[in-house]
Amino acid sequence: MAAEGMEAREQHGTQVHPTSSPADRLAAVGNQMIEIHLWLRAELARLRADLDAPSRDLRAHCLSFCAALGRHHTGEDAGAFRILADEVPELRPVLANLIVDHEVVAGILTRVEELLGDDRPLPTAQVRAELDGLAALLESHFRYEEKRLVSALNALAGRPGTAEQLLGLTAPAD
Repeated sequence: MAAEGMEAREQHGTQVHPTSSPADRLAAVGNQMIEIHLWLRAELARLRADLDAPSRDLRAHCLSFCAALGRHHTGEDAGAFRILADEVPELRPVLANLIVDHEVVAGILTRVEELLGDDRPLPTAQVRAELDGLAALLESHFRYEEKRLVSALNALAGRPGTAEQLLGLTAPAD
């Protein structure tokens, strides 16, 4: 996974740690999207690994991950995707495909949250199946999104707001 992360950074010319000024962050929205995706990939991999030795924190970690992923996709739909649809109309079909993916992901997240929602023993096999499907879908989704949108997002320099407003969250610092 670390090699994939470095490959994604090199492919898109991203910095490992984005600069901290608001103008610079907004100028590199596409790069920040990649950082968010790398963080979400790592969290999902950790969550899947934690299923092998469930701890008391597993439910909380899983619910926290689901909430963060949901915020990211909701933020993209309401923020970056709306701006891109207006400014780069040729991306509208791509954005429509990505929004459909977001809806499928939201369905998986709802099922995971339902599986974790009560105090019965953790249905590990069911949770694993949902997370495995989510991982496969997200990998394809993230690669497509990065390939098609990074340059357009990075061109949003000078826009009011923050990358968090456009992308729903920011990747935690290492």
